[in-house]
Amino acid sequence: MTEMNYHNPVLLKESVDGLNIKPDGIYVDVTFGGGGHSREILNRLGEKGRLLAFDQDEDALKNAIDDSRFQLINENFRYIKQFLKFYGVRKVDGILADFGVSSHQFDKAERGFSTRFDADLDMRMSKKNTVSAFEVVNVYDYDELRRVLFQYGDLRNANAMAKTIIAYRETTPIKTTEQLKEVLKQYLPKFREHKILAQIYQAIRIEVNQEIQVIKEFLEQSSELMEKGGRLSLISYHSLEDRLVKRYIRSGQFEGEPEKDFYGNINVPFKKVGGLIVPTREEIKINNRARSAKLRIAEKL
Repeated sequence: MTEMNYHNPVLLKESVDGLNIKPDGIYVDVTFGGGGHSREILNRLGEKGRLLAFDQDEDALKNAIDDSRFQLINENFRYIKQFLKFYGVRKVDGILADFGVSSHQFDKAERGFSTRFDADLDMRMSKKNTVSAFEVVNVYDYDELRRVLFQYGDLRNANAMAKTIIAYRETTPIKTTEQLKEVLKQYLPKFREHKILAQIYQAIRIEVNQEIQVIKEFLEQSSELMEKGGRLSLISYHSLEDRLVKRYIRSGQFEGEPEKDFYGNINVPFKKVGGLIVPTREEIKINNRARSAKLRIAEKL
């Protein structure tokens, strides 16, 4: 299995360019996947350079790169500071993140990520995760279900959908993605079925993997780990992720106004580098999953 089969690296040149790589620097790829971004980083590093990569998905270990400068860590990147310390790294020169689900995870039917296949309700990015989509759909109460569907899926019918799921599961557990689709079919108009299903799946997946909380924890640690002048290169796929990234770069926090010192100067850890970068038409033509990608780059002050 090649990294291109596993996952087409999105905005490959632009995201790695954004790191402004120093040949002898220390870099981190927190979303290794098929290793496409990592290989490009290694291509630009010298003999003394170092790259550490994270991926919580056990399947990604098959793509590990045989290179003395490289270390793959099979853990969630919310623990980045802890594991870098374990490997003797306290400061880094750049971090790359490609948030979201890999092509491999979408294409492997039994993982339950894709609307195209019937599969068990799973959606875990790591098998170590004790909560799967089954628990979200069958155990969460009305308020929790409504919150997940509305907050993470932006679904206007979140209230009604939550009530319908709860009414159905009183007699029969909802075990598969096809079953869930059938339960909610009244909310899936013919010409918008795929879009609304994708929103439902996204909402459940984000809850299962605590994706929003993970990104927050990661971003907060990134400012502590980064050398002055080091770069963040961050690819998001939906507005919830991109909003967190944009706000953190702008104000060093996720809500409210940025902190100011005694003299009224804004105290932020990063400054943005350039503007928003999106894939070219040519890249989208080759890899349709790149169509919603947004790249933001920031430099440590």
